[in-house]
Amino acid sequence: MDIKTDIKKVSVIGAGTMGSGIAQVCAAAGYQVSLYDSSPQSLEKALATIKKSLSRFVEKNKISSDEMASTLARIQIADSLAGAAAGADLVIEAVFEDLAVKKEIFAQLDTVAPEHALLASNTSSLPITAIAAATKRPEKVIGLHFMNPVPLMKGVEVIRARLSSDEAVATGIEFVKSLGKIPAEAVDYAGFIVSRVLDVMLNEAVFCVMDGNKPEEIDRAMKVCANFPMGPLELIDLAGADILLHVMECLQKEFGDKYRPAPLLAQMVRAGHLGRKTGRGFYEYK
Repeated sequence: MDIKTDIKKVSVIGAGTMGSGIAQVCAAAGYQVSLYDSSPQSLEKALATIKKSLSRFVEKNKISSDEMASTLARIQIADSLAGAAAGADLVIEAVFEDLAVKKEIFAQLDTVAPEHALLASNTSSLPITAIAAATKRPEKVIGLHFMNPVPLMKGVEVIRARLSSDEAVATGIEFVKSLGKIPAEAVDYAGFIVSRVLDVMLNEAVFCVMDGNKPEEIDRAMKVCANFPMGPLELIDLAGADILLHVMECLQKEFGDKYRPAPLLAQMVRAGHLGRKTGRGFYEYK
């Protein structure tokens, strides 16, 4: 197998919160980046978000104005999936958490990405092995699970699927290091390591609300008693209640009722109270 370890061009599929962040850190590390999303509005929003994020780094003297300009210059917008993947050495998929959608994208990428290209998914919970099965190159498919917000969070899970080659995993690890981030290798079971451990704790915090505890008291207790930088309910509001519900449903399906999502969590999602992105979750936002 010939995976190109000297990665120069990275293609990012999906221009949401995670995709825009991944594109930013890859470009900042010196990679040529091609960003694609089926929604032109999402692409416009992604570029604005990247510029705003880089501007903050300039204001804090973390980077210079020239570095900001050169980073933005390395990000190109693609008008098709094939255009984005053309010439890519690494393709990172970062669309919403739907296994059928991801498998369809990987089946397409398998036909348009160069033969040497490594294909990676940023999923936080879905099985990489199932995603890889949609391609004819499962040995070249891995998971690269970035954390939110991508420009600030240091860790990245590198997930080895059942058929991932040692070379593919090693390439993913070295790529993560090249971004100035710290890789953690995980086995391909639902939730991997981070979501499996963290989201169970977040789900338990929702059960605590159902038991009558006030959200602000739960968050205060975990911050002052467990030294958490952010309370669990504040974190749910930041990530989105729908994201947590999805992960817990995946964990329950694979591991059983031990991982049953809190009924209140499902009720909030049905009401559209997802957190910061809708203006209301466990707290209200302007």
